[in-house]
Amino acid sequence: MASLTSSSQASILARPSSNRSSPPLPPTDLHVSLSLPSFSALRASFTRSSSPTLRRRRRLLLPISAAATDVSLVDKSVNTIRFLAIDAVEKAKSGHPGLPMGCAPMGHILFDEVMQYNPKNPYWFNRDRFILSAGHGCMLQYALLHLAGYDSVREDDLKNFRQWGSRTPGHPENFETPGVEVTTGPLGQGIANAVGLALAEKHLAARFNKPGNQIVDHYTYAILGDGCQMEGIANEACSLAGHWGLGKLIAFYDDNHISIDGDTEIAFTENVETRFQGLGWHVIWVKNGNTAYDEIRAAIKEAKAVKDKPTLIKITTTIGYGSPNKANSYSVHGSALGEKEVDATRKNLGWPYGPFHVPEDVKSHWSRHIPKGAALETEWNAKFADYENKYPQEAAELKSIVTVNLPTGWEKSLPTYTPESPADATRNLSQQCLNALAKVLPGFLGGSADLASSNMTLLKMFGDFQKNAPEERNLRFGVREHSMGAICNGITCHSPGLIPYCATFFVFTDYMRAAIRLSALSQAGVIYVMTHDSIGLGEDGPTHQPIEHVASFRAMPNILMLRPADGTETAGAYKVAVENRKRPSILALSRQKLLHLPGTSVEGVEKGGYVISDNSTGNKPDVILMGTGSELEIAAKAGEKLREEGRAVRVVSLVSWELFDEQSEEYKESVLPSEVSARVSIEAGSTFGWEKMVGSKGKAIGVDSFGASAPADVLYKKFGLTVDAVVAAAKDLC
Repeated sequence: MASLTSSSQASILARPSSNRSSPPLPPTDLHVSLSLPSFSALRASFTRSSSPTLRRRRRLLLPISAAATDVSLVDKSVNTIRFLAIDAVEKAKSGHPGLPMGCAPMGHILFDEVMQYNPKNPYWFNRDRFILSAGHGCMLQYALLHLAGYDSVREDDLKNFRQWGSRTPGHPENFETPGVEVTTGPLGQGIANAVGLALAEKHLAARFNKPGNQIVDHYTYAILGDGCQMEGIANEACSLAGHWGLGKLIAFYDDNHISIDGDTEIAFTENVETRFQGLGWHVIWVKNGNTAYDEIRAAIKEAKAVKDKPTLIKITTTIGYGSPNKANSYSVHGSALGEKEVDATRKNLGWPYGPFHVPEDVKSHWSRHIPKGAALETEWNAKFADYENKYPQEAAELKSIVTVNLPTGWEKSLPTYTPESPADATRNLSQQCLNALAKVLPGFLGGSADLASSNMTLLKMFGDFQKNAPEERNLRFGVREHSMGAICNGITCHSPGLIPYCATFFVFTDYMRAAIRLSALSQAGVIYVMTHDSIGLGEDGPTHQPIEHVASFRAMPNILMLRPADGTETAGAYKVAVENRKRPSILALSRQKLLHLPGTSVEGVEKGGYVISDNSTGNKPDVILMGTGSELEIAAKAGEKLREEGRAVRVVSLVSWELFDEQSEEYKESVLPSEVSARVSIEAGSTFGWEKMVGSKGKAIGVDSFGASAPADVLYKKFGLTVDAVVAAAKDLC
């Protein structure tokens, strides 16, 4: 059967790349043992462990006899990684060489000896995932991808590190470089993404694996540094990973004690091991991450033997290892070594080769990953074919998740409404949509930041995803908004047919903006369900009332900001959100009840802006009234009042500015004719940006101060969000 690879993911592989020629195929007949070293060698290194319990556990895991890859070849491979990073940063005169130099040993062992992947198909479904949470050290990842034979990182790409059009940008970008799973850089985001990836694996394994048919079976590995550990998002995400018992998540903590400002003693002195043990992780400490290859190997073996909890392997390294004058200092963290120090490092590590050189024996050694990866995928495809014969329904569901082939007619499951339907808050209408979608979309799952009963996000036909119930689809994130968004990014990046949603009050997007921004940058189609969208939430007051939030997300690239006005528009917003798999969506939903309006439509929502009522002729209304969300009802009532006075009035819903901007000029002119300057908008939020729609002669009614604590109807009157205010503004203009 054909390999399960997403067409949307595979498309990136076909992108043209300038100045890139195909290298000759490397030899494929080299076989290297990946076994652990001898028992006696390991026993000596582990007797130094400070924990008797860990010593006993490790002794049980050590093999009686095994042969390791020749140490001198490993040394040469590790130094190849170091110097590819050094040379790329030096050529760019920009970058972070210190981490790759210190983490090269763990990187080599992971990519050369442990991980399962296919370099010629970076999107093979059952591959192990690797996340570099400390994304500033991305030359480590690029060097490893290059050695492993990924076409996305060839020698020219290394030489063009951090340059325009290069596939080796300054931080890892999943949309730019096949082999990079997620976009990292802002510290802590990557480890939270890794939690999402591991959650996805555990969830899919629980749903689709059968006795004797372990069709979903892979690990998630991550490297994080001191900076990631300091960021609160990392603790949030790792707390959840421990709670969920994500046993196939293994994180390597690059414990080098250096940050940009200097030694971490100035600001970071906590006991990380104790904290992670308290979070429910298994913890291992490798005290010499520079040269103790056997200890790293044994730590990974121990981690993989622990099935019921994630593992943190703390590896103490020397940042900038090998640099005689800059190692173990902040100066090697974020800038090139400089020509003199590069030469000194070459001499210090006995590296006689020029820039970007990969020795032939290292190249030959790594070349086996191409045939090995192809064989792994072929073997898995055969297993899946057998699985498909035995379990056709489950296989079809898994295929849809891997390839994002949505079921035919899925959108027909969305509820429909009429003006006679009972008034309701759009948060409640949203719950109806969520539950309808969960019945027909096999990859649909999500949850709330401890607000499910208020956001109305519970999937009633499913239980809670928990350590011992990973097949369920309700995700309980607790009060952890920031990691919630980043975890959902990881879920989306695992398989394009996994469609996660997450929810909180709209104002608390302030806690998770970095994750939402990375959704947009990463082309991760997370659905953000944000309720209590305005001062209309009432008595909770200004701490909970969003003002500038809609405007701020309209300013963010590659994200859809949707503010539906009723049930029909809410259903339309969900249709748009599900279809946009490479663009996240934010649905801003009301707490207060709203009428179902005549003229709203799903098709109109898909265009972002459309006419809901109009008594004008010739595309020449006297005035155009515009609104979104709960204020569209106000605009519609104002339009009726003005028509009673003989005015030609057009009422327009601008539910999504981004979608409206994407329409043809002819369509936009048919909705907002340029000759009509009398325009009034109303929205319960900042008026910032509305001049784009109302023009220089129009009037924008909104809220440009913080809100207040009072019932919603009182607040709307006090802040001038009324039918009378819209009517008065319109009369001033026409």
